[in-house]
Amino acid sequence: MKGTAANLEANAGPAAAIASADDAISRQLVDAVIADFPDHAPGTRPVHTLGVGVQGHFVASDVARQFCVAEHFQGHQVPATVRFSNGSGSPVRRDGWSDVRGMATRFHLKDDAATDLIAMTLGSFFSPTVADFLAFCQAARQTPVTVPSAWQKLLGMLQLKPPSPDPPPGQLMSGAAGTLAYANAHRSAQMAVFDAGTIGAPVSYARASFHAVHTFMVLGADGLRRPVRFSWQPVAGVATTNPAAPPVDDYLNAELQQRLQQWPADMVLMMAIGERGDALADPTRPWPAKRQRIVMGTLTLVQVAQDQQAVCEKISFNPCRLLPGIELSDDPILRARRGAYETSRQMRGGTACPFNPEA
Repeated sequence: MKGTAANLEANAGPAAAIASADDAISRQLVDAVIADFPDHAPGTRPVHTLGVGVQGHFVASDVARQFCVAEHFQGHQVPATVRFSNGSGSPVRRDGWSDVRGMATRFHLKDDAATDLIAMTLGSFFSPTVADFLAFCQAARQTPVTVPSAWQKLLGMLQLKPPSPDPPPGQLMSGAAGTLAYANAHRSAQMAVFDAGTIGAPVSYARASFHAVHTFMVLGADGLRRPVRFSWQPVAGVATTNPAAPPVDDYLNAELQQRLQQWPADMVLMMAIGERGDALADPTRPWPAKRQRIVMGTLTLVQVAQDQQAVCEKISFNPCRLLPGIELSDDPILRARRGAYETSRQMRGGTACPFNPEA
């Protein structure tokens, strides 16, 4: 028996070492993101710190089950929890600033199972690998804001550099200079950095498009595995505020509350199917717009949750919490997010949610 125990311990050694290394990388990722926000409040999410929880339900389309056998695509009504958020890791609310917004959705299934889909208003990510992302975070450290002169802007245009928008009123620190410098030296970051700098502010969380950016593999009823990317499209249409007349710093939560008191808001889940030559493991490279897209269902937002702590702030979303019928691709950023999100949950005391054992 002692020999058997020793053998088991020896066999567990490499796996334990791998797990330890993964934990170290996860902590490194979380710490790198937190460092980009000097006023970050301990015990809160590293980014997308400020959010609002909404309750609703999802109903798959009639064709969804043909393309994916996962439980929430079989046509019955599925309860859903959504957390909309601003992208910043700062505890100061700046709804009117140009910022990436987030939409984390949990589908609540039978036997306490669940699956999550995490999306943002950018159509691509900043980095293709974990090492690249750590370097990007280092470059994105905040520095005092400087407004370039007209001559500097003209020189940048002549050099074909991405334009640097003027900061909003009251912004004294920003990571824009570092991210622009990083994008100038790293082509993979250019699309996301440019879009993030010009994205503006939505008039409503319910009037923005959200993209999951990563590739997933789905199993269809025909037995075929297909590479796909998901996005949410608002039925009310996309609308941003007027940059010449930015709204007050705090309006998005109140707008959503008022909107849902009058009528539910719908978001349509679209699924693009990848083809030969598409980037399956690189979230910095969008797929062509002409790819086949399937309407997978409609999410109906019903009400802002009364207990925001239980429904919104304590919940632990994770893009790798999947069901049979949906699998991770080989995207290294997507795979790293599982451990990073769990590390973040532990650091802020979020409610643990077991991963589905079949996933």
